[in-house]
Amino acid sequence: MDFVNRIPLEGLRSAVDQLKSELAKVIVGQHEFIELLIVALLSEGHVLIEGVPGIAKTVTAKLFAKTLSTAFSRIQFTPDLMPSDVLGTSVLNMSTSNFEFKHGPIFSNIVLIDEINRAPAKTQAALFEVMEERQITIDGHQYKLDKPFMVLATQNPIEQEGTYALPEAQLDRFLFKIKVGYPDLTDEIAILKSHNERTISQEASITPVLTPDQMAEYRSQIHQIRIEEKILNYIAAITVKSRTHPHLYLGGSPRASLAIMNTSKAFAAINGRDFVTPEDVKRTVIPVLRHRVILSPEREMEGMTPENVIDMLVQSIEVPR
Repeated sequence: MDFVNRIPLEGLRSAVDQLKSELAKVIVGQHEFIELLIVALLSEGHVLIEGVPGIAKTVTAKLFAKTLSTAFSRIQFTPDLMPSDVLGTSVLNMSTSNFEFKHGPIFSNIVLIDEINRAPAKTQAALFEVMEERQITIDGHQYKLDKPFMVLATQNPIEQEGTYALPEAQLDRFLFKIKVGYPDLTDEIAILKSHNERTISQEASITPVLTPDQMAEYRSQIHQIRIEEKILNYIAAITVKSRTHPHLYLGGSPRASLAIMNTSKAFAAINGRDFVTPEDVKRTVIPVLRHRVILSPEREMEGMTPENVIDMLVQSIEVPR
């Protein structure tokens, strides 16, 4: 007897396959990176991308935006960047003698913020409201942003001179933190061959796949994915235990639990299922929690990483059957 979903997920799966195919024209490897970007898009979340220079963080984010039929803007964060350079400012119109609000680059659909930790705290704080509420308040007026709205921010974990660490409140607003590593030898050779043989620009080879209306439809389908109570209990147990784990100084907030639930639904949907399994939850736990937890000073001095502790934590909790 064939299994039939309650929700027609064929269109969503086809769109995800098309997105991956388009990006594969230029991006070699990085399959997990691309899949997490797609899951974040479908879950209406923002993504923090961390990795050393030269591993295509910015290129992948730009090309990912190019596969969507939406507006795109890129903001290079620097130490002298002001909040008005991001949000916009009121300018006096000499002909009417009235102030008019000039929209900043944040007024877009997909916003790439390069080197987010290069800007000072007041400029970083300008993103708090827009990332959480999809609106901006300037001079007492609220300006709603068009849907979809997604922030892709990059940062370099190695060079810390002239950087400003993101506060925990802002890190918590990112759905995922994706760590991008070096390619292996096979992928490195494939990158060289691809660049050597390419006859057109990277962006010219990418064709838009998804429209805003399609994204809204697929997000609506993901909200309908079934998640049983025992899976919800499993998610809650993971987050609550992170708050009392002896190796952690700070655990996950209720926002982390919601992020795990929503992204687990997205993982189930792109795999053609209308229900969430414990394996879907396990796939989301590290990218959701790694930037939300803080190691205890003793464990940090021992060289332990948040990923190590999250693995230990998940293994200590019984998987629902």
